[in-house]
Amino acid sequence: MNALSLFANIGVAEAFLNDVGINVVLANENIVRRANLYSKIYPETKMICGNVTQKKIFDLIVSESVQLNIDIVMATPPCQGMSTAGQQKTDDERNNLIVLTLDLIGKVSPKYVFIENVPLFLKTYIKYKGKKTLIPDFIKNRLGSKYHIEFNLVDTKNYSIPQSRQRAIVLLSRKDQNKTWTMPDKNNRLVTMKDAIGNIPIIDPFVKDISEAKLLKMFPNFYKRKKKALKISIWNRPPEHVERQVISMMYTPTGCSAFDNNKFKPIKENGDLVKGFQNTYKRQDWDSPAYAVTMDNRKISSQDNVHPGRKLKKASGGRYVYSDARALTLYEIMRIMSLPDDWPLPANTSEAFIRRIIGEGIPPLFVKQVFGNLKNN
Repeated sequence: MNALSLFANIGVAEAFLNDVGINVVLANENIVRRANLYSKIYPETKMICGNVTQKKIFDLIVSESVQLNIDIVMATPPCQGMSTAGQQKTDDERNNLIVLTLDLIGKVSPKYVFIENVPLFLKTYIKYKGKKTLIPDFIKNRLGSKYHIEFNLVDTKNYSIPQSRQRAIVLLSRKDQNKTWTMPDKNNRLVTMKDAIGNIPIIDPFVKDISEAKLLKMFPNFYKRKKKALKISIWNRPPEHVERQVISMMYTPTGCSAFDNNKFKPIKENGDLVKGFQNTYKRQDWDSPAYAVTMDNRKISSQDNVHPGRKLKKASGGRYVYSDARALTLYEIMRIMSLPDDWPLPANTSEAFIRRIIGEGIPPLFVKQVFGNLKNN
């Protein structure tokens, strides 16, 4: 079956689709840098780079879709207008990209449609021709006569993905097809952080605001561990942090926030205590799936980004020191996102760029299960 990937980004979602007989033959992405990287990862896919809101680009996507016999449209319109991590403006213009998505579906008439977004997608209103409409109602009014429509709210951890990530999934099946696309059954076997990254040896952080001599005093095995980490993957590089944050995390147990420390609480550069939420400066838990990967995943001070760590030794005052006082490496994040180890990401790609992109994505092993359910039923 041939598929169109609309709002494709760099193609995180489609990493496993070939495994289940889905050929993404056409893709669209507005941002040039993302489109170029997509084409390097998926050279066999025809990429149309441009803004779908422009008539010329919209018409080109439609004509190419018809020519390439597109069976499935998969659409992941930008969600920042609805995301709990964003400002949640009801009049955010990105919320209205669903209108263009449905316009395109109406013209291409694919057999099946996969729409993915944040949970608030199902509770968001848009304005269409001056009328305020709930998005699910809008979809039913526009396509309900031609398609069976299934609305789903899922957590990817229930599908053996090592990450708790809630998403809205809308599946459409054209009524003249023999199969109606439905979600696969949940798999209650939780895949934990230990399952995903527990076999990766200790990696010390690079402390960027101290001398090399002081770095080696803090972490005598820094270079030895770095070398071992890079043998696993070029994306398994030690994250860079400042000393005061690293020290806070060295004394923070697995699953806890540095705000719980009696002595080594997070401090600012001037020595004042940081004020923040309990899910910042926080280590993840080995025995649970990871928290949702965010776009700001390189920072200790952001949400749930710190490695779970391993208890090492007792220090002065009876406190334990914990390893891996750092944010997760990009390789560890790729594991948590369920990306394949051999995903052909070019070696010269900016790590900061990829970290942000991955935080916008959906775990591809989950997508594989959803599309596999269509092919197998």
